Amino acid sequence: MGHAVAPKEERIALALGSMALAVTLFTLIDTSAKWLVLAGLPALQVVFMRYAFHFLLAVVIFVPREGVSAFQSQSPKLQILRSVCLFGSTCLNFTALKYLPITVTTTIMFAGPIVVTLLAIPMLGEKVGRHRIAAVCMGFLGVVVVMQPWGAAFHPAMLLNIAALTVASVYFLMTRMLAGVEHNSTAQLWASGLATICLVPFALMDWVWPAAPADWTFFCLIGVFGGTAHILATSAHRLADASILAPVIYLQIFSASLAGIIFFHTNPTIWTLGGGMIIIGAGFYIWYRERKLRGHSVTIAQTSAN
Repeated sequence: MGHAVAPKEERIALALGSMALAVTLFTLIDTSAKWLVLAGLPALQVVFMRYAFHFLLAVVIFVPREGVSAFQSQSPKLQILRSVCLFGSTCLNFTALKYLPITVTTTIMFAGPIVVTLLAIPMLGEKVGRHRIAAVCMGFLGVVVVMQPWGAAFHPAMLLNIAALTVASVYFLMTRMLAGVEHNSTAQLWASGLATICLVPFALMDWVWPAAPADWTFFCLIGVFGGTAHILATSAHRLADASILAPVIYLQIFSASLAGIIFFHTNPTIWTLGGGMIIIGAGFYIWYRERKLRGHSVTIAQTSAN
């Protein structure tokens, strides 16, 4: 018999706090990955460590409490697709981080809600009006400003970041579809476990041990950051609607800028900040429209019921 699925709840303050902490940990994942890749570790090995420790953390947290039923999925096909998307996005993003400042990769990934808005049309059957389409176009203009394809600052690794953004958006849509259907433990065990199993032969083929104490610190903590961040983010989506949580991701522009300054001695450029503000503005407008339309729908439903 499968374990009971935790129902969706409305605990907005706790959800926002969980999401804010998850966003901070997302920055620490990228910081760890960039540090390790620059230290000479192969990107696939870094991805493996991120998921292997994530998987061990999930096993230690969930299996003693729920037993082997924690692995039982109600929607195995969706779980596999979700896991593949997270795995693919991580590989692409970690590779891009080798060549790009962490503020650039983070800012491009801010276009996630914009891509999710577009993908929700075919995947979830959502209707998007002209206001949100205009916001989507504005958001992509912000991405172009960050990438500067017309100048010397453009790097081909930015295209890897765009691919990571697209795949990650599908992952978040899968998470939305599975919220309230699958238990958090199942989502974490599948996402981290499948990636770990797939990466074992590639990671062992070209294994490099860390050298400096700082390298060992990031080597050991990257999976802890990853596991904790995704457990918190998945829990947050069970405690509040995605439309409420979406703006919290923009806190990452501050944590990413701080990480870039502290660990890599790089300051965000005016193009990165300017493009980031355009993307954030577009994302906030999409969030505002979703909240407004949802409130309008609730009002109509209540009026019809009276």
